[in-house]
Amino acid sequence: MQVGTILRNRYKIIRLLGSGGFGQTYLAEDLDIPSNPKPKCVVKHLRPQNRDPGVIQVAQNLFNREAEVLYRLGNLHNQIPKLFAHFQEGGEFYLVQEFIDGEDLSKEIFTGKCFEEDSVKQLLEEILEVLAVVHQQNIIHRDIKPANLMRRRHDGKIILIDFGAVKEIMTVNAEGHSDTVAIGSPGYMPNEQAARQAKLCSDVYAVGMLGIFALTGIQPQQLPIDPTTGEVIWRNWTKVSLGFARVLDKMVLYHFSQRYHSAAEALQAVSQLKPKPKPSLPRREVLKTLGWLGAGVGLTVVGGKLISGNSDSEPQIPSTTLEPAVTQITATPTSLQTLKFETVTVNQRGDITKRQNQEAKYFVENLGNGITLEMVQIPGGTFTMGSPATEAKRYSSESPQRQVKVPAFFMGRYEVTQDQYQAIIGSNPSNFKGGKRPVEQVSWNEAVEFCKRLSQQTGRKYRLPSEAEWEYACRAGTTTPFYFGETITPTLVNFNGSATPYASAPKGIYREETTEVGNFPPNAFGLYDMHGNVWEWCEDNWHDNYQGAPTDGSAWLTGGDNSRRLLRGGSWFNNPENCRSANRYRSSPDDRFIIIGFRVVVVVA
Repeated sequence: MQVGTILRNRYKIIRLLGSGGFGQTYLAEDLDIPSNPKPKCVVKHLRPQNRDPGVIQVAQNLFNREAEVLYRLGNLHNQIPKLFAHFQEGGEFYLVQEFIDGEDLSKEIFTGKCFEEDSVKQLLEEILEVLAVVHQQNIIHRDIKPANLMRRRHDGKIILIDFGAVKEIMTVNAEGHSDTVAIGSPGYMPNEQAARQAKLCSDVYAVGMLGIFALTGIQPQQLPIDPTTGEVIWRNWTKVSLGFARVLDKMVLYHFSQRYHSAAEALQAVSQLKPKPKPSLPRREVLKTLGWLGAGVGLTVVGGKLISGNSDSEPQIPSTTLEPAVTQITATPTSLQTLKFETVTVNQRGDITKRQNQEAKYFVENLGNGITLEMVQIPGGTFTMGSPATEAKRYSSESPQRQVKVPAFFMGRYEVTQDQYQAIIGSNPSNFKGGKRPVEQVSWNEAVEFCKRLSQQTGRKYRLPSEAEWEYACRAGTTTPFYFGETITPTLVNFNGSATPYASAPKGIYREETTEVGNFPPNAFGLYDMHGNVWEWCEDNWHDNYQGAPTDGSAWLTGGDNSRRLLRGGSWFNNPENCRSANRYRSSPDDRFIIIGFRVVVVVA
């Protein structure tokens, strides 16, 4: 269009602002407004590439639909430009929007310029606050990048412009569909969006990449990609706090299911990183406000089958029955309470064949703000650790079986919950949010740190269980593959119930997420979720088998692979055989997955 052109006898073109493959954008003035000077507006001229009449009709329908979206958004938030008008002339389409007096972020964020961490946090928070409003309407922007974020001159606020959805009308083909060109910009467009399957978390990816660009000064499309995982490699070019690095990592994970699901979730994570006001509290209380906000890496990093091993035949060692407690434990000054519960036993089909009322002693640790931790007394005894050669789907790492004598201790009735982790560490890294759900995406190092801070707060020495303590507590006197008996079902355990069943049990539901702790029947010690839900860290180094392992219940910290730590119990993601009492897995102490959590133990004299 020529300068001076007047559209609809109202909008006079002043100058060209920009152009691209999808059309041109002009600065104009509104002649209908009786003021001097006339108020400015922005006119977007969109011209479909295919001029077939049928194509134009489809494009018009898309255009009207997208205009309705822009009208709605502009009225929801003052940091989204208002849409004043939309119309069609001569098979071409026009949008008239509010003019934003300011400059886009490409004037602030450019190659070679590196921002301080606090500035980037503030920037991301500003962007995510606006984007959260868009996502609440279930609308995807699809083209978040510096050029589409304006800094309004008069108040410095971020304005979100140029929604990529409108560009669909430019690529309609003769069949009435958008051509297979992906809407988005290289470096800011995640893989699912490139495959034309954009989701709310696709926008989160783009915001994360913008933050990484601001920190590193490197254009997103120029950053290297890990060829084995697809993850962006960026930390080598900047130095930021561990908590912020984890949040950014989670925002830009390769697989969309592992990212923050929406701008609101990402905003919460970034906001929690803000420095807390200096409290005038005793040191013990202050400890509860400190900590990390963790982010995770996806299951694609874990790999397909999470357990490896061979079903090597070995001589079976007879199991012994549970022995009386070796020592009498009293939790002074906290008095022990009595826990009453019911256990169940199942046959190979998963049918309940026995119900039994049980009791256990426990004490309650007060973590503050109404959050408590229940610690169940585990009597000492001797048991046969590992699996017999006759156990189906076993692995050679579970052998050789041996007799282990375990002193008495207390163990968490449940896996550590998100409420409990928040109370001690001051953050919640979990993907599946819920105060009573187990905390996940916690590394071994972070679980150890939790125990350290819990010990400082309570005056008791909390720690992770040894592998022997864990299996002893899980079995609770049983010698079957599961503490329920010969098999498990989804009514008893949160695991992948759609996988091939164990023994003769039927298939069931696969929840695909964690569940609140305590939803399923406990074992005879009164412990819940020892099978499934989340893997649980143990103290021990990884060893390929039990040759030379301690027999006194202590953690095996010598030899083996000290770059890997033990995990027990299986998770919501795993097949039933991976949830057996004897099953073992290992992972790096820095790893954080949505299938990994922990529970704690303490010895109280």
